[in-house]
Amino acid sequence: MPTPQPTDRLQFREMTDADLDNMAALLGDPEVMRFYPAPKSREEAASWIQWNRENYAEHGYGLWIVETHNGEFIGDCGLTWQQVNGAQKLEVGYHVRSELHGQGFATEAAVACRDYAREDLVAKELIAIIHPDNRSSERVAEKIGMHRIADDRGGNIPFRTVLSMQL
Repeated sequence: MPTPQPTDRLQFREMTDADLDNMAALLGDPEVMRFYPAPKSREEAASWIQWNRENYAEHGYGLWIVETHNGEFIGDCGLTWQQVNGAQKLEVGYHVRSELHGQGFATEAAVACRDYAREDLVAKELIAIIHPDNRSSERVAEKIGMHRIADDRGGNIPFRTVLSMQL
């Protein structure tokens, strides 16, 4: 299935069961998951991979593995449908290995996913759901053209900031 176009430093591919070690390390990292209820266990990381594989089958997209052109694992980034204040919205989401934070990888990957949503999916709107204290993630969303539109009181945390952009 198609993925976002490669960037200067990054490429995208579908998650497979072979990614479990990397995804378990990423989603189990307390720094990466600081704004989630808790880091994920290895079993929860396996479920994450399965959820994305189901998204690929149903929608043709999901969160993809993000890696350098020489195959170094960076994290995941992609597009998923989320419930926000009672409506289904297309979200761009991203997680980057904690030791690589601050190097622009999340923004670079999110730009590629934004462009994929606009050009390949012909989506009209793209959102990001971010914990209100996660300024780093909010800055990534702002850099790709999003602005705050609402607060959502659903999901896994009692309060989430929603940023959006028209495509």
